[in-house]
Amino acid sequence: MFRQTKIVATLGPATDQADVLAQLVAAGVDTVRLNFSHGRNEDHRRRAEQVRTEATRQGRHVAVLGDLQGPKIRVGRFSEGRAHLDRDASFTLDPQWPADGGNAEGVAVDYAGLAADCSPGDILLLDDGRLRLAVQSVVDNVVHTRVEVGGWLSNNKGINKLGGGLTAPALTDKDRRDIELAAELKVDYLAVSFPRDAGDVQQARQLLRTAGGDAHIVAKIERAEAVADEAGLDRLILASDAVMVARGDLAVEIGDAELMGVQKYLIKRARHLNRVVITATQMMESMISSPVPTRAEVCDVANAVLDGTDAVMLSAETAAGDYPVATVEHMAEVIVGAEKHRVFRRPPRIMQDYYPAGDECIAMAAMAIANHCRDIKAIICQTETGNTALLMSRVRVDIPIFAFCRHQSTCNRVALYRGVDPVQMEVEGLDAMARDEQAVRHLKERGYLQRGDFTLVSRGYHQDVGGSTDTLRILQVE
Repeated sequence: MFRQTKIVATLGPATDQADVLAQLVAAGVDTVRLNFSHGRNEDHRRRAEQVRTEATRQGRHVAVLGDLQGPKIRVGRFSEGRAHLDRDASFTLDPQWPADGGNAEGVAVDYAGLAADCSPGDILLLDDGRLRLAVQSVVDNVVHTRVEVGGWLSNNKGINKLGGGLTAPALTDKDRRDIELAAELKVDYLAVSFPRDAGDVQQARQLLRTAGGDAHIVAKIERAEAVADEAGLDRLILASDAVMVARGDLAVEIGDAELMGVQKYLIKRARHLNRVVITATQMMESMISSPVPTRAEVCDVANAVLDGTDAVMLSAETAAGDYPVATVEHMAEVIVGAEKHRVFRRPPRIMQDYYPAGDECIAMAAMAIANHCRDIKAIICQTETGNTALLMSRVRVDIPIFAFCRHQSTCNRVALYRGVDPVQMEVEGLDAMARDEQAVRHLKERGYLQRGDFTLVSRGYHQDVGGSTDTLRILQVE
């Protein structure tokens, strides 16, 4: 069965082992993530080169996503590696505390502005919310707290503020250096961590363009401020090419109880605004050390698929887990299983909305035909930039969409779009009809079409010009 929802896998030490990367590509990974929070620049260079080489060898297109660390606020280090914080005990967060001298009384923090962002009564959440501190007072840049939920706290764990409000800028000095690395590596996507608004995304895009990169920008939705206002969220989504539902820090800031509703809304809103959406964090967390996922994880992945996410992402499961290949294989099986039983097959917006002449009008016409004509077996989208294929992928349909592109960079980006399979095709010297015939032959050879089948073909009258899609044909395979 043609799998529509894509899989993003994070690379790391586990994928550096012999043949693991090749097996991941063969198992169906569509995008790899380079996490700039970990590893050296040479590690990222090597991994990007290896995945591109392996994808070419296997005849697949795999996108590369670079993920900026962002302003993750962390505690310092403890003299004994960790300390136990007892309930109702006092605990101090002090940027001047010895960097390696943390203990049960206090610890250093790497953000000097923390005190300015805190007031008595605020709640600080440490280590992804496992520990909870109530702010008692702020004196001379030092935050004094009382432990509400205690436990072990170890080196370099993150700090969040319940409800948001930490004002650290979205792009750090490290991020600016990593943006230059992303441009050097020619990543297909660049993820911006902790953006508060559209301005943060626009700044990252400008820095990337200045560095010579042309990657599409992914806004990671993980701050309470980002989802507090619907109009502001729409502006943030529209400023991006894709959004990631980054459920870890987002859940810590808004609370676990609010997370699922926000996730569903984000997926729905991103699709409505014609943006790609990735659902991430702990999707198969147990498979870091287990050969099979829990049923709760299976349902979590399936739920995101049913809601229409373009991709589901694996983090430590593939970067550092014991079963990276098995994790991808299980995720692919769950996706296919969910896609057999999708709840919503025909979106009402096809019949309700109005579209301007051009790419979107042709894309919506194609999907309306595909949803109502049983004879159509495949959609061929001749595309320069991939935009028409993206617009088609916003609409639920069982029929596979094949984006035929002449540029490998376009194919790589399209690899992340739900329900779209990229195909690179040489078109030198071919007129429009010959291109259509070559695309049909390719799908026949792959077994997607056979004699007598019908296929839809979209393309532009003016060839090789972005944004010029204006033609839709129905072809019968000879």
